[in-house]
Parts: sequence; structure tokens; C-alpha cells
Amino acid sequence: MILKVENLSKRFGGLSAVRSVSLAVQQGSLVSLIGPNGAGKTTLFALLSGFLRPDSGTIQFEGRDITGWEAHRVCRLGLVRTFQVVQPFAGRTVLENIAVGAHLRCRDRKEALARAEAVAVQVGMAGLLHRPAEGLPIAMRKRLELARALATRPRLLLLDEVMAGLNPTEIEEIIPVVRRIRADGVTILLIEHVMLAVMRLSEHTWVLNNGEIIAQGTPAQVATDPDVVEAYLGRGAADRLLGHAPPHRSAKEAENA
Repeated sequence: MILKVENLSKRFGGLSAVRSVSLAVQQGSLVSLIGPNGAGKTTLFALLSGFLRPDSGTIQFEGRDITGWEAHRVCRLGLVRTFQVVQPFAGRTVLENIAVGAHLRCRDRKEALARAEAVAVQVGMAGLLHRPAEGLPIAMRKRLELARALATRPRLLLLDEVMAGLNPTEIEEIIPVVRRIRADGVTILLIEHVMLAVMRLSEHTWVLNNGEIIAQGTPAQVATDPDVVEAYLGRGAADRLLGHAPPHRSAKEAENA
């Protein structure tokens, strides 16, 4: 077990963003966390990666309790996250941006640049090394964010909507990139709204709604879970989709009822 989370909670004033969340990620797996907007997914990632401190609960990484650790210590252990909003370092090339991540492990600039170049090849950016990072289109910015995280040599990678904003062709192109990262020995937990990617990539998924885990299982299993359907589509949606809703009455029938 590479990651074990037990009863993790976080409040912001009167809002319970994460409520008693427990989950466990197996070494070498590729799993996912889904849920509607505002469900608490990114807050959970921030807790796991040290950008927020939990109010209660525990986080264990490779058997070590890292609850409340600062982000740089968590990253150095090998638990690394990406960010949904990509912000390249302005005035720097793609290669230099990736090298920022590599410097976590590489003290020497030459070594960091060599590591950055290797990672660029891994994510399909070898031809863009000397391009200004701020001028990249969204699909390449997403790959740059992924590359910067990979350059730190993570053991567990938290991907926060790496496919958000991509068109269908770009999604098809990045799916094999994610698969190769996992094949190279990196465990992956991803947040994703693109259900095509979740269905194609994920072995197991947890569904978060209003800060709580409401379902888990294979993507195919949770896609038909009534609680999940309700969370995404609203009250009564599960009955309507599964054919359990009461028959629609005409206006005259309703008037005579």
C-alpha cells in the first residue's frame, strides 16, 4: 500500500470541504477520484500533498505518517501533485521550466537539464524544448505541468484534471502518455471530469460529493450507481434513467387527482 488515508476532514469556516474521507491506493495502480464541481476533490489533493493541513484524520505514505507535513517535505518523499491551472515560469523555455522540477533531486544544473530533456521526451515535448513556455497552447501547457512534476521523480503522482480543456483528439493523444508513466513504475491517482479517460485508464475510482465518498468500484460500476447519478444530475435522475420513476401524468390527470 503506497497511500492510506483515514477519516480525513477539512473545514473552511462553516463549510465542510472534506468529511471523514478514507481511501487506500495500491503500489503501481492507476486509480481515480471523480465527482461534481465543488465536491472537494482539489481540496483533498491539497491535503494529501501538504498544501493544506487537515483538521482531523491521518495520511500515511509508504507506511509513514505524513499528516500535516509541509508540501516540500511531502514532495521530497515522492508524493507529487500537478495543478489544474497551469502557470509556466514566464521568460523561461520549456526545458528550463521542466528543470525546475528536476532540481529537487539534481543539484547540478547540467544534470537537471539532462533530466528535464529526458522527461520532455517521455511526455512528447522533445521538439519544443527551446520554445518560450508562456506561448504554448493549452494541450502543451498541460503536458508541461505533467513534465515538471515527473522531473521530481515521483513515486505517487496526483494528477489534477490534466485533460481539462483538451479536445477529443488531444485527449486521445495524452491517454497513452499517462499509461507509459504508470508502466515506468509511477503510481497514479487522478482527478478527472473527462469520463472517457476515467473509463479507459482507471482500475478503481472513488466518487466524492459534498466532501464525502459516496461510492467506489470500477468506473463501470460507479457510472450506474444511483447515488452517483443523483450527485451529477440531481434528485430523481437515477429513477428516471433506470426506469423507476412514476409514469408521467397529463395535466388533466393531475387536475383530477
